[in-house]
Amino acid sequence: MKLHLAAALLGSLLCASGWAADAPFAWPNGARAAVSLAYDDSLDSQLDNAIPALNRHGLHGTFYLQLSNPAVDKRLAEWRAAAQKGHELGNHTLFHQCSHSKKDREWVQAHRDLDTTTVAQMKDQIELGNTMLYAIDGRRERTLTTPCGDLQAQDGNYLPAVQAQFLGIKAGNGPAVMPSMAALDTQAVPVAAPSGLTGRQLIDIVKQAAERGTMVNFTFHGIGGDYLTISKEAHEELVAYLAANRKTYWTDTFLSIMKHVRKVRAK
Repeated sequence: MKLHLAAALLGSLLCASGWAADAPFAWPNGARAAVSLAYDDSLDSQLDNAIPALNRHGLHGTFYLQLSNPAVDKRLAEWRAAAQKGHELGNHTLFHQCSHSKKDREWVQAHRDLDTTTVAQMKDQIELGNTMLYAIDGRRERTLTTPCGDLQAQDGNYLPAVQAQFLGIKAGNGPAVMPSMAALDTQAVPVAAPSGLTGRQLIDIVKQAAERGTMVNFTFHGIGGDYLTISKEAHEELVAYLAANRKTYWTDTFLSIMKHVRKVRAK
């Protein structure tokens, strides 16, 4: 059963209907694809396992902090040190509002239900999140990942109210490999959250991005612990592969990748 589910997830991460080939995108230093390694929810296993692995291999990732998570308060110095090492701290809202009405969302608490939260309330907490992140890392440029990929608040889609504050936003669910850089909306990049995959399966997804000349956008949660977990060994295998193939894959923060996409388009 686990193998069947992993295979099904792998297929969904690799495939999307109606993909069309673009002209090669101009990635830095002639790379064939860009890779965004992002991590949601400010989890302990990310500090314990993901950041040390990235640091060992000289790669930078993006960590989307749910600022109400106790791991932010208790381990604030470690998050600040991660930013000083070149990792991006992104906005994942204060309270991680998701829609309780969707399937398998029994875990959503009533006071954190997006269905009963207004657009104005989401805007307020996202703006405050940016202020809190500035207090941690001293940076103003920021990207956002919407919790659960959900956008529909009580009185409408909250994304238009906050888009101007961010150089890139992950919103909604979709494939890990971008089908088209020409069609990519930097303010609504699809979220793929792999769990239970092996290092080889993750690397196979990365290779698909190189074949297409686009980018792969991983949004992990637990690394060797917590939930929606990728094993520590699988993560290490992926990171080591990317480090050994820097000429092929440009691995950087989501902020850096979105800034580069905007720069290329401006030309």
